[in-house]
Amino acid sequence: MADASRVVAVLGPTNTGKTTYAIERMLAHRTGVIGLPLRLLAREVYDRIVAARGPSVVALVTGEERIVPPRTQYWVCTVEAMPEGMGCDFLAVDEIQLCADPERGHVFTDRLLRARGLHETLFLGADTMRGAIAELVPGVQFLRRERMSELTYIGAKKISRMRPRSAIVGFSVENVYAIAELIRRQKGGAAVVMGALSPRTRNAQVDMYQNGEVDYLVATDAIGMGLNLDVDHVAFSALSKFDGRRMRPLAPNELAQIAGRAGRGMKSGTFGVTGEAAPLDDGVARAIMDHQFTPQRKLNWRNHALQFGSVDRLISTLEAAPDHEMLVRAREADDLGALKALSQVAEVAARATDGPSVRLLWDVCRIPDFRGISHAEHASLLEVIFNDLHQRGQIPNDWLARQIKRIDRTDGDIDALSKRLAFIRTWTYVAQRKGWTDDESHWRGAARSVEDRLSDALHERLTQRFVDRRTSVLLRRLGQKEAMVADVSETGEVTVEGEYVGKLEGFRFSQDKNVSGGAAGAEAKTIKSAALQALQPQFHLRADRFYNAPDTEIDFTEQGGLIWGKSAVGKLVAGADPLKPQVEVFVDDVAGPEIAQKVQRRLQHFIDRKIAALFEPLMMLSRDEALTGLARGFAFRMVENFGILPRAQVADEVKALDQDARGALRKHGIRFGQFTIFMPLLLKPAPTRLRLVLWSLGKGLGEFPEAPPPGLVTIPTDAGAPEGADTMSGYRIAGQRAIRIDMLERLADMLRAEDSRGGFEAKADMLSITGMTLEQFADLMQGLGYKAEQGERTKVKPVDAVVPKAGDAALAPSADTTVPETNEAAAADTAPDDSPDTPVMDVAQEAPEGGIIETPEAPAPADVSEPVANIVDDGVAPVAEAPAEAHSVSDHIPDQVAEEVPVGTAPDAAVAGAEMETFFTFTWARPARGGQQGNRRGTGDRAPGKGKGGGPKGKKGAARGKDREPGGQKFSARPPKPEKKIDPDNPFAAALMGLKDNK
Repeated sequence: MADASRVVAVLGPTNTGKTTYAIERMLAHRTGVIGLPLRLLAREVYDRIVAARGPSVVALVTGEERIVPPRTQYWVCTVEAMPEGMGCDFLAVDEIQLCADPERGHVFTDRLLRARGLHETLFLGADTMRGAIAELVPGVQFLRRERMSELTYIGAKKISRMRPRSAIVGFSVENVYAIAELIRRQKGGAAVVMGALSPRTRNAQVDMYQNGEVDYLVATDAIGMGLNLDVDHVAFSALSKFDGRRMRPLAPNELAQIAGRAGRGMKSGTFGVTGEAAPLDDGVARAIMDHQFTPQRKLNWRNHALQFGSVDRLISTLEAAPDHEMLVRAREADDLGALKALSQVAEVAARATDGPSVRLLWDVCRIPDFRGISHAEHASLLEVIFNDLHQRGQIPNDWLARQIKRIDRTDGDIDALSKRLAFIRTWTYVAQRKGWTDDESHWRGAARSVEDRLSDALHERLTQRFVDRRTSVLLRRLGQKEAMVADVSETGEVTVEGEYVGKLEGFRFSQDKNVSGGAAGAEAKTIKSAALQALQPQFHLRADRFYNAPDTEIDFTEQGGLIWGKSAVGKLVAGADPLKPQVEVFVDDVAGPEIAQKVQRRLQHFIDRKIAALFEPLMMLSRDEALTGLARGFAFRMVENFGILPRAQVADEVKALDQDARGALRKHGIRFGQFTIFMPLLLKPAPTRLRLVLWSLGKGLGEFPEAPPPGLVTIPTDAGAPEGADTMSGYRIAGQRAIRIDMLERLADMLRAEDSRGGFEAKADMLSITGMTLEQFADLMQGLGYKAEQGERTKVKPVDAVVPKAGDAALAPSADTTVPETNEAAAADTAPDDSPDTPVMDVAQEAPEGGIIETPEAPAPADVSEPVANIVDDGVAPVAEAPAEAHSVSDHIPDQVAEEVPVGTAPDAAVAGAEMETFFTFTWARPARGGQQGNRRGTGDRAPGKGKGGGPKGKKGAARGKDREPGGQKFSARPPKPEKKIDPDNPFAAALMGLKDNK
């Protein structure tokens, strides 16, 4: 009866409607079976027939899926799963040209030679099979079908320039993932289709592409097997593939099978190459367009007449040679390889000794190696399954349950889920085999349930990784050339068509980097343009709110930026006047000049008021019309230097000022110190921070120095800081550290009371004010031009005297450590009023005028000036600094200061084993010319209390003493004359009066 059936070969290129024709012919018969090359395509055809006839009469049988209703009329199967001997009226095999495939070709060849319908048989495929079919199938009829649309080669094209509705083809999982990731960044996303995907995952990905969520498809050559997709262009990313044994170039007919997916129905399509694929040869491209290929001359074949008398006999029949010249023996397939491996296992060989056992072993060996781990690993699994089936008649439930349970996890990345899907396919296949489990329905359902969960999870991971829905939606709307609707939230988040695209920060739109990366070139600009157009009303609302905002909402940064809340709205630029900087605003051009001008006016008002408030003493000094002559010129110097002048720079100007001029300047809070002339109020943290910004603007610096932390007496020297940055910070560089200028002047007052010729040791107040140990203080003094001689002596302890605590000596000096009153008065005049109030030490010294002096660090070398006797105003003796760490003051006080040795000192204090102590004796040393030390009046080489030549004062020194102000104390040639008028503003007045009282 089979020989009397009608056999037709329907041949032609892709998009000829061959599969549709076969479905129509099958439904014209009462029963039918159709074999398809992929389970993905089988599912697609199954759904189409179910839609036409209902699910009750349609069966789906693949290696891993079996849906067989009781009243089945139509069977949709993979070619390998086609039932034999059913006697259906109609039979069809699709993609019959796969007879030449090196892996599966023998299955298709077997169906070509032996599968027939009772009334009609169709073989569908490429025209290259005409000669082979005519040779092998007697009485076959040929039906040629022409392509319904035109296919055109357009050459190479970059992925970034790929038009929508394109499919990019790769030939490995890694290649597919890399392309999909690139498309996500440049085009918004892509669907991924591979033969290894489960039907559920594949369908979800295809649906995402078909309904327009993404405009690009990345796939393997699986799409060439009859999958009907809405593709306009197919691009090959490679022209060779691994066929399981080796890398080989794709034949023109194979390229045509894939390229033919472009253009469906009457819609024409194009194909080309992309990425690293070389352009196609003209001959190959023309052959694909004209559908002219070399005919298939050889088909793969394997013997179907198997004999199961023994394992060796089975292997022999599987390896039998064909008896036709057009047939070639297929290379060893995985099932044959597994059979040979298991036949070498003693237990398996002992069991497979009769026909049924050998047949069972062959059935087990035909389980596909879905996992693809290794042949040995696969053979080990098959061995366990065969032994259980042979011994128990079925696979144990508990063992099968464990295998499925350990796969039933949806965590992990794409690779992990893909591996689990491959593993569950093994158990899905096993569950489909009749008689292998005690409850086939249960295990099929269990395996299918796990596969569905894994499939859904894999689809989700693929979408998360390869699809940027936001960019995809925006680009699709752009392609439709419709006006996009944008919106701005209260927090400044900007959305276009409901998709977040960026944020409005201040008056500038910051586009989200994912949009910028996803959309390339003109597309990204278009998205930004649409967002900015929607921001026009928001710009006006923000500008009005900003203009009426209080100054407390606006601030400047240490680099000259201007911020409103957390948003940068402008920056300061240098103006003609150092105290009148200009403002450059940060406003998008699309906001318009009106918005920019309003923001600029508000920021200018802010900085002008900030300067007026923080530099009020300086502004008042500049506006004082009462200052004339040299005083007015000196006031100008103070203003242009922001209230701080190193004395060495203006030594001549200071010398030229008379007492009236100095008094007028002092009324504005100017202090004439030994090293620095400054305004104490401007040493506070806020004015210092602003002063550094304004000074940096005037210097044209690219990076502004930052203000030191408040409350530090000394800070490390920054070698990379521009010259003058230490002065603008309120510090003076001295070697490795810089000391705060007000503390330097106070230390100078203390040193004036000491005998610098005969030598002296440090007092508690000296160590306390610098926050240093004795050794660190010695380094400081050497940096200031003093010589420090170190010695050791026996540390003596009092016998009949109460020893005061070192901490008390530091905080409240005893009679032995008290600095003379003249020094206290001088310190009161030179100490700033804004001593830091941020504690940085455990011990603080109360400063004059209520400030708290914190001493965490210590200084570096400084200048020395003329002898104390020549200082007319608030001058002090030479001082310096050395590095120091934060210590408690009690740790800094030498024992000889804290504890005086009374008359009754123990006589055995110096015996062997007595505790020793280190001490330093400080004497004035002539500083090297051109060194770090400054020269107040060009006489920096004089020691305190000496004449011009460094020896005792002569007449010239006595004569110069006529111009000296009080305060010289023990170093002056004679006490101040009673009839000398004392300047009431002189900071040494109190000291002088105290000296008189002592006399």
